[in-house]
Amino acid sequence: MCGIIGYAGHRPAVPVVTEGLRRLEYRGYDSAGVAFMRQDDLRVIRSKGKLAALEEKLADEPVTTATCAIGHTRWATHGVPAERNAHPHCSNDGALAIVHNGIIENYQEIKADLTTKGYIFHSETDTEVLVNLIAERRKSEPDLLHALAGALREAHGAYAVCLIQRDAPGTFYAARMSAPLIFGLGTGENFVASDIPAFLLYTRRVIFLDDGDIVQATSTDYQIMHLADLQPAKHDPQTILWDMQAAQKTGFRHFMLKEIFEQPRVITDALTGRITTGRDTVLLPELKDLPIPKRLHIVACGTSYHSALWGRHLLEHWAHVPVQVEIASEFRYRDALLQTDDMMLVISQSGETADTLAALRIAREHGATVLGLCNMVGSSIAREASAVIYTQAGHEISVASTKAMCSQMLMLALLALYWSGRRNNAAALTKGQRRKWITILETLPALLDTHLPSMHEKARQLSRKYSQARNFFYLGRGHCFPLALEGALKLKELSYIHAEGYAAGEMKHGPIALVDALFPTFALAPDDALFPKVKSNITEVQARQGKIIALTNEGMELAADEIWIIPRVAAPLVGFMILPVLQLFSYEMSDYLGKDVDQPRNLAKSVTVE
Repeated sequence: MCGIIGYAGHRPAVPVVTEGLRRLEYRGYDSAGVAFMRQDDLRVIRSKGKLAALEEKLADEPVTTATCAIGHTRWATHGVPAERNAHPHCSNDGALAIVHNGIIENYQEIKADLTTKGYIFHSETDTEVLVNLIAERRKSEPDLLHALAGALREAHGAYAVCLIQRDAPGTFYAARMSAPLIFGLGTGENFVASDIPAFLLYTRRVIFLDDGDIVQATSTDYQIMHLADLQPAKHDPQTILWDMQAAQKTGFRHFMLKEIFEQPRVITDALTGRITTGRDTVLLPELKDLPIPKRLHIVACGTSYHSALWGRHLLEHWAHVPVQVEIASEFRYRDALLQTDDMMLVISQSGETADTLAALRIAREHGATVLGLCNMVGSSIAREASAVIYTQAGHEISVASTKAMCSQMLMLALLALYWSGRRNNAAALTKGQRRKWITILETLPALLDTHLPSMHEKARQLSRKYSQARNFFYLGRGHCFPLALEGALKLKELSYIHAEGYAAGEMKHGPIALVDALFPTFALAPDDALFPKVKSNITEVQARQGKIIALTNEGMELAADEIWIIPRVAAPLVGFMILPVLQLFSYEMSDYLGKDVDQPRNLAKSVTVE
């Protein structure tokens, strides 16, 4: 959600910043802008829409002399998408420019106070209020650093900010509170950004800023301090091991398609080093000091929530751990009856999801152990959890999550096998049973590599045939129900076609009233114990003239308008075959309808504000 970049160095700053914004486009945005010094003037150039519109404006600006700049891609919260609400925002005196990701919750009160002091506001944003609060503070503070710190102490909410001033053209200031911000250390240049790809072309040395950090940086020097008292904050730089190649399309039409096809490698990478040579034991040394939970609460949002629902089946069946799965945005606003011997597992691709982070902190306050499952090293969840398991999916650029869910499902399967192995009693899987499931997991990469191209072609064919549908049902039972939810979510967010995922047995409790010849159903019907039940549900839909796309295995007796055969894998691990089918169908539907596959409207990659 929103993208920030700040730069101070030896290069022309505006091209560096605009290229950084391009590498942050995947986060989602509806306007963009930059601020920089031109001679003695602090210039701000903004535009509604995509970066191309901003670049058209910049083409008429002499920008080559500026060596310090800030930039922003905005996803609207306060104020509609419009140029007046785009960032950067300037103080009334034109001396300060700021970019901001987050929400200042008490901005209305601050705005009212500043208005009585003569400040005029030209936008509906909380950000313009913040920059003028800093300007007001500057009148009584010894320098801008103290003014920024004082203003941020007064402002309540979540933020990542970057600020420049007219009177110090080679310096930027930045601060973080409950919104991602990363500092990049170059040679004769320094960066700050919402995510690493913004500056990965120039440096791999990074510092993951903590909540309450404030930064002052030039091209050759930087200080990181605690916002509360401006005392030095100690951070050890880390080196990022992946490179720009991981953030390129490498011949694929879209990042989403590339990331779907990366799932075999994701599984291989995640299994490496986590299986014993005897293939009967899972190694998760990250968890050696944690007990097997008596009760596990899994909290997540969106696709991660669907991964959690799928993983519950394995954790309960294989590890005999009672599991409760909850949506993070709901969990944080009810009475959490957590006990000290409970464990919470929080799942987030980015490790920065605001609601999931809030749930983590609630659990810690109640004395519960918190286990994090995320993809991003150095993220807030990784640092605040009692222990963390990394999914090792690599950087995911497309807003629609694909390989991230695959990696989460895999790690949940490994977690279930790991706890089963530690139980070592009659409730646990035997070594032979664990060896069976581990062997199946190891066969998945080759199986996917073989079948992904034909899955893609089938998805292309069916998307053309059903592209006129305005509604879709996705049905599944047991371990397939969470996948039905995910299939519906993908179709909604990518193609803007209304879709609903349902437990197939619930159809007769109301939703079947909607079925007609123009309301197709995507039924997940693999060869498992619940196949006869799903087959019966399909028959009920067909009796109402509903069209059926049935995803099943070869040899199953099933009548449908479209039979889509997938490789036979023992349930519940057949989910690793079902998942890419659902992703490819939504991808092809979106592409055929001319939608923006990698950056669907109104969506952000990481939801870092409530």
